[in-house]
Amino acid sequence: MERHLPMNHFSTDDNIPKLLRDCAKRSPEHVFCRSDTETLTYATLNERVNHLANGLSRMGAAAGTRVAVMLAHHIDHALAFFALCKIGAVQVPINVHLKGAGLEHVLTHSEPEFVIADRCYSDALAPIIERMRVRVIWRGDVEGAADSDGNFACAASHPSAAEPAFDASDADLRAILYTSGTTGPAKGVQMTDRMYRAAALGSSWIGSIEPGSVLHFWDPIYHVFGSEVLVMALMQPITLAFVPRFSASGFWGEAKKFQATHLHFVGGVLQLLLKQPPSDLDRCHAVKVAWGGGAPVDVWRAFESRFGVLVREGYGMTETSSFSVINVDGRVGSIGKAVDYFTVEVVDEGGRCVPPGAIGEIRVSQREPGTMTPGYYRNPEKTAEVIRDGWLYTGDLARQDDEGFFYFLGRKKDSLRRRGENVSAWEVENVVNGHPCVEESALIGVQNEFGDEDLKIFLKLKADVPAFSPDEFVSWCQARMAKFQVPRFVVVVDDFPKTPTQRVQKTMLSQRIDDCWDSEA
Repeated sequence: MERHLPMNHFSTDDNIPKLLRDCAKRSPEHVFCRSDTETLTYATLNERVNHLANGLSRMGAAAGTRVAVMLAHHIDHALAFFALCKIGAVQVPINVHLKGAGLEHVLTHSEPEFVIADRCYSDALAPIIERMRVRVIWRGDVEGAADSDGNFACAASHPSAAEPAFDASDADLRAILYTSGTTGPAKGVQMTDRMYRAAALGSSWIGSIEPGSVLHFWDPIYHVFGSEVLVMALMQPITLAFVPRFSASGFWGEAKKFQATHLHFVGGVLQLLLKQPPSDLDRCHAVKVAWGGGAPVDVWRAFESRFGVLVREGYGMTETSSFSVINVDGRVGSIGKAVDYFTVEVVDEGGRCVPPGAIGEIRVSQREPGTMTPGYYRNPEKTAEVIRDGWLYTGDLARQDDEGFFYFLGRKKDSLRRRGENVSAWEVENVVNGHPCVEESALIGVQNEFGDEDLKIFLKLKADVPAFSPDEFVSWCQARMAKFQVPRFVVVVDDFPKTPTQRVQKTMLSQRIDDCWDSEA
């Protein structure tokens, strides 16, 4: 699919509310989304969004109002996303798995005036919101609950389906998305209307998504990957197949039922699908492309071979409108080249471009205004640290070959130093995940008895492993990686703490060296 379009992809006259109005007018009967229980056309979507938008306005939400949204993955969440866009409110998407200090940080830092939440999250929210001046709009209230005239159902049933009066612009701040990062509290990435549309455009390019495509839609809407797909479905007539969550065992059945043509992957999604038992559904589906980030070479080739699905790898972050680098050329192992509206470089510690083949940090600058975040909400220090002289320093490592293709090498902060050698956790994990007994792994640096950094590997084993020997595992590693890369400490876990996008939360893994097997003991 040709992605190199003339510069100036984004009109200042365009915006998300306008896209929805135009879709409802031009293609009212096109199916925007479907789930097991309902189907929405563009016309019905626009009508229901307007009812909800007017209901929220009646409750006091308006342009510039910050509204925290803690909803699960269902069609009502999509309605809320578009309704808040239509009235100009700034949404603060909340990871539904947050609780305690992490949840409190997002809410107290963003200071929303409203919270829209599924009732099932009330236990996590209650101890925090009772100390805040915030109005909660509950979805899923039990019958007869107090304040029933101020719940989600009440707002959604507002009698007027008229278009809200808010005059939207592509420069409007649409959301503050809190990203977890590797250190420190979550930072609030400010996302404009233009950034959402850029994110949707980049995804459509990398996935070769075209009119008539059907996307298996499991991505949480509170994540940029989920919200950008909602916008993409207004930029061209595609259909979203809503499922409540990603299920490795149920995916191919869902894909066949909805006749899905595309799968988005992050983290270990491809690996999890490959670990499922062979099935007649492996080739009995309509899926053409799996697009996303996090496909090691061996997984990439195995996935394409087994399922007959093209893998499209890319790279990006919320701060750069999701994808900043995409691979549409089939170069296995590469994240590709920069999208047209960004310049991407690999630089050394002094900000100088490194030669082809050398490892450095990825930095990004915008070629079209407004496609990169204006900064972190209420965090000028972190903004100044990350964005310098028009360049956003990602903290990620890569190299670039003679033909301009980038190759991702992991997080700069996830690079460990052992015995004078730099160790990429990403590289070690890729090798370890190829062990016949291992389903998933995570490597961290720990302080050994000498005060130096050493390597500790966490292993989740496959369900059918009869026995596992750490000693044999280390011998296996020694045959496949440099000596300084071989983990010293080994621990087997039942599961990993993960983000909703299936990334291991390494900060929650034990730093101790007395709770695991030690190869030097």
